[in-house]
This record gives sequence, C-alpha cells and structure tokens, in this order.
Amino acid sequence: PPSPPLRPRGSRQGGQRQYNERAVLHAVRLGGAAPGTDIARLTGLTPQAVSLITKRLLDEGYLLKGEPLRGKVGPPSVPLLLAPDGASAIGIAVGRRHMDVVLVDFTGRPRARWSLGYRFPDPAAVLAEIDRCFAEIRQRLGPEGLARMQGVGLAAPLSLHAWQSRLGVAPAQAARWAGVDLRAEVAARCDWPVSVLKDTTAGCVAELVAGRGRGVSSFLYVYVDTFVGGGLVLHGRLHAGATGNAGAIGSMPLGLPAAGGAPAPQLLGVASLQELERAWAAAGLEDAGTGSDRALAPPWRETTLAWTARAAAAIAYAASATACLLDIDTIFLDGCMAPTLLDTLFTALADAMTRVDWEGVHPPTLLRGTHGPDAAALGGALLPLHTNFAPDPDLFLQEA
Repeated sequence: PPSPPLRPRGSRQGGQRQYNERAVLHAVRLGGAAPGTDIARLTGLTPQAVSLITKRLLDEGYLLKGEPLRGKVGPPSVPLLLAPDGASAIGIAVGRRHMDVVLVDFTGRPRARWSLGYRFPDPAAVLAEIDRCFAEIRQRLGPEGLARMQGVGLAAPLSLHAWQSRLGVAPAQAARWAGVDLRAEVAARCDWPVSVLKDTTAGCVAELVAGRGRGVSSFLYVYVDTFVGGGLVLHGRLHAGATGNAGAIGSMPLGLPAAGGAPAPQLLGVASLQELERAWAAAGLEDAGTGSDRALAPPWRETTLAWTARAAAAIAYAASATACLLDIDTIFLDGCMAPTLLDTLFTALADAMTRVDWEGVHPPTLLRGTHGPDAAALGGALLPLHTNFAPDPDLFLQEA
C-alpha cells in the first residue's frame, strides 16, 4: 500500500528527518533529475544522509531512478527524479467567465483538464460541474491513486458577486453568490482537504513555483482575464498583504482625479478583456472570442490592435508605479487568451515600456508568463502539493 503523505511538523528542529526528506524532494522538483551528489550539494546534506533519504523515497514511490549517466571518470551516476504517480492534486479556478479544473501529478504536470464556460457563474451549475469532475477523477485514479491524492486548491476572486454592474449582470443573479461559502461547498463534495486563495494570486504562485519566476527575486505578475489583476513577489516570497489582496493592480487608478472631482479610471476599465469585447460591440462586430485567433483577423483586427495599444499603455503605467514604489526586478505578463493575442499584447507592452520615463528608477525586465489559461487552476493544484511536501509552511513564499 502507498505510504501516507509527508506531513508538516513545524520546524527543522521539530522534525529533522521529515524536513530533510522534503528538502530533497524540493531540490529535485526545482532542479530536475539529479544524482545524489548533486542533491547533497543543493541541500547542504551529507552524501551519506542523502543516500539514506533517497532510498526511503524510492521505496515509498516518491522518486524514480533515471538512466545511468556515463562518460565521466568512475562508475556511472544514477539521476533521481520525481515519480509522477507519487502523488496528485486538484486545482479548481472559478472565474467570472469560465471555470477550469485540472488534475496534476507529483511533478506538477496536468494529467487531465475540464473547463466550463458561461456569461456569469451560477453556483448550482458550478457545483454540479465540480461534482462531475470529481466523479471522473475518482474513476480515473482508482483506489491506489486516490490514496495518494493530496487535496484540492480552490482559486477564485475575493468577491465573485462584485462588479456585477460592469459585467452587465442582473443584481439578483450576482446576489446568488453572496451567501455561498465556496470552500465549504467543495469540501462537502470530497474527502480531501480544500485550500483557498485568490485567483490571480494562484496564477502568481504557479509562475513562482513552476514557471520562470523561480529565478527572479522580486516581480509583479500581471494577469489579463475578464478583469486584469495580479500578484506580487518580494525577495522570493509571495507578498499577500494585510487582506490577501496585494498585487490587485486592477484597482490601480490611472492618473489624477478630473478637475470636477471625478475619480481617475482604474486599470481594469482599460486593460481587461471585457473592454476588448465592449470595443468589438461598439464597432458593430460580433464577439470574436478572446480565446480564438479570429481576434486578430479582419474585421476584428483593427479594433483589437487599438485595444492592445490602450491596454499596454495602461499596464506600463502600473508597472512604472510599482517599480517606483517597490524596486522590482521583473514584470510577468500572462493572460487567459489565445497565444497570438497574448503575443500581440506582450509586444505592445514592450513598446509602451520604452516610452515610460524611467529616470531615477531601474526599469524592470518584461517577461512572458508561462501558463496562460491554466495559471490559476495550476497554482491552486500546487497548493496541496506544497502543503504536504515542501520543507516548511512558507516555501511558496521562500526564495528557491
């Protein structure tokens, strides 16, 4: 039978053996397949300790042996890698226009995906789809796979019923979410622990742990979806803020209030995909779908390019303000849209950032995000894997 999952025990001193096991697994997760000598160097453990730990992890099904590496002096070394079937987790991202469910293996790679689109989420329909996905996952994994299931990471906006007027949703429809405890509803539908985090924070976690953010000290993560939002990493640690809403750049004002006292527009009113859909409607065009390459084909192309220019200028403004305040290294741009549209927006943002006055501040590097539409669900799935296998409770927040 599979071994029970590694559980947190508080500190290096309080659970030395388990901490070291987790440190070894994390080194392999970040660095890829490596022989024991390299793992010892990465973790600071002795080769003898690593040999004992990796033997246990091999026996318990968390590690696999790779092909021997030949060509060097001495006997061939055997790289060790994470066993994909060693554990699994589920990520659920409930957004304002779509819900995504992803089943990931121990390496963090998706094994299966499900998606549900809508104009606005209905709690009953969302929960019914989650029921269906859970049934398929149970059937897919079987008893042995289910014994290695680590839990569910649920990613959703802080208030699904907020901004209903912007979305053109009837108040009664939005109010259905007001009394819904989504975490409790999901937990009632499974036997696994359920954790919750904000959707754009989940995307930021995915970039930090399983994307290009692993090698970046401080960055602003910008995610363009129905509404634009983001996450913030400072000194290798996810910075949540006092209310868990740090990096919520969608609410950032673009400039000073008008002379008459009207507030400046917010970033979400310019750089969100909803604004692109509104622009198409204003031009008399049907909705091309932001997940489709049609967005850059005639007759939508001209309107789409005008939106990317406006959105890029607004995001560059937010990037400049963030860099001035926090001296970040990098801006990551990602989004739930067709890759061709994200490429176009990325190019427009790179151009817009060259027109920012960076005098007195270090301009951050602009990088493309890694995960696209999977970002929030993947970040959610990484949360239970982290809880059960990271060396300490703050590893998501700790510089690799």
